Amino acid sequence: MLELNLPNKITLFRIFLIPLVLVFLITASFWSCMAAAVVFGLAAATDWLDGHMARVTSQVTLLGKLLDPVADKLLVLAALVPLVELDRVSAWIVVVILGREFAVSGLRMIASAQGIHIASGASGKYKMGAEITAILFLILDFNALFHFIGQIAILTAMGLAIISAVDYFAQFWNKLDPEKLNEM
Repeated sequence: MLELNLPNKITLFRIFLIPLVLVFLITASFWSCMAAAVVFGLAAATDWLDGHMARVTSQVTLLGKLLDPVADKLLVLAALVPLVELDRVSAWIVVVILGREFAVSGLRMIASAQGIHIASGASGKYKMGAEITAILFLILDFNALFHFIGQIAILTAMGLAIISAVDYFAQFWNKLDPEKLNEM
């Protein structure tokens, strides 16, 4: 049986919070959106906590390296899709962010198959921060100020998503052995 360390348990906890965020968001009342924001904020905080704890306690695992980015993508995209339905974010913005996630995930799989490691860059971390900020303000979009901040933050997140994707592709291209190009 697989023994999970504490950072991996925290990551799994984040994944288990996602359905709660969805249930609260689809209900779409003032109080359910408040609950969705609290649960989403808690889940987002675990993203920092699990990574920090894994590094500080030297408990970085292959499972954690796999689960953490999956949990991040699930959390962000599971929140963005109902926000489109609630008309708080444009579908095209979510499509750009979703497309970036698929493209970067595919690129990382190809890179891994080629023995190339692509490190997470600062732009990806800023993107995640902007996404979390945007989603919190979009969930709490009950006044003009929160609406404005949410819209600016989601556009910023989309821009950072594109920038970080370009960064990942550039890293891959720079590490690629020219002879391996013919194999692709």
